[in-house]
Amino acid sequence: MKSRIHYTKPSITGLEVSYATDAATNGWGEKCYEYIHRFEDAFKKHLNVQYAIATSSCTGALHMGMAALGIGPGDEVIMADTNWIATASPIVHLGAKPIFVDILSDTWCIDPDLVEQAITPNTKAIVAVHLYGNLCDMDKLLAIGKKHGIPVIEDAAEAIGSVYQGKRAGSMGRFGTFSFHGTKTLTTGEGGMFVTDDAALYETVLTLSNHGRARGQSKQFWPDMVGFKYKMSNIQAALGCAQMERIDELIKRKRDIFYYYRDQLVAIPGISMNPEHLNTINGAWMPTVVFDAETGVTRENLQAAFAEENIDARVFFHALSSLPILGGEQGKEISSSVPLRAINLPSFHDISLQEQDRVISVIKNVLRS
Repeated sequence: MKSRIHYTKPSITGLEVSYATDAATNGWGEKCYEYIHRFEDAFKKHLNVQYAIATSSCTGALHMGMAALGIGPGDEVIMADTNWIATASPIVHLGAKPIFVDILSDTWCIDPDLVEQAITPNTKAIVAVHLYGNLCDMDKLLAIGKKHGIPVIEDAAEAIGSVYQGKRAGSMGRFGTFSFHGTKTLTTGEGGMFVTDDAALYETVLTLSNHGRARGQSKQFWPDMVGFKYKMSNIQAALGCAQMERIDELIKRKRDIFYYYRDQLVAIPGISMNPEHLNTINGAWMPTVVFDAETGVTRENLQAAFAEENIDARVFFHALSSLPILGGEQGKEISSSVPLRAINLPSFHDISLQEQDRVISVIKNVLRS
């Protein structure tokens, strides 16, 4: 049997191991936050933002940020129908309602025109998810938010390395969030980050992240509000510090992998991939192929073909509005169509050209069949 090609796995070197070992050995007592603060400082410098809070997940960062904005029962939050449920679940947990709108056919990100049409007196926020490293149209979304007095939140879980007109993804909205799950370009195993330039919002989220204990509170074990427990551990942050020292290398490798796929595939009729529009840089977290409907290629065809070659096949996100737990509707036009004829391609750091060629051959063979 041919060797297994995984769709993703982290790049861990001796540097990560040494930092994690040091944190496990010495990172206690007065040093229990040492790597966390180092990681936050390195990340906000990379993003060119003023404030950063390391969290246990991107979902937790979203949850706290939305809570700090006062989102709650009766409120609506507009987001794209194509996303992982992690973006919608904090909205539901807060008692608010996610309002799903369709995506653009090229970036698979939220359609700004549909966002404006979906705004009501109950709209409390707009979430811009930079899907698979593709970038939302932030100029339009920020203009809509400003016009209506509605904050724009950036879910940049999948967009480390993506840049929009000179600004890094996650640095443009009222706040941004990131994921460091083991599948991501930069990993701490599990983990996330909340970032913002809003000092007051930062203080609120910082308090929420520590069970509601404000950092200026002089009374020991005195919570000032009901908060959360979404902290990152010092050992995880140690991994993050090492990864931040390699961040340029990690991003470049992702983009090199993407470019190789793109150079071999985009000239083939009936195929499109992650776009990189003028004045943008795609961090290329997850190279994705979408087949034109006319090709007749289906998700099931692709899964079977990849399985036969012992290659992991990761499907495109389902339309959230089609999930019974979130309404069970038919799904929006584009968001319900694209997943039926798309696949994410293996793109782990150490994938070889020979392995990429195996993936490319499967795609070509599926088109021929």
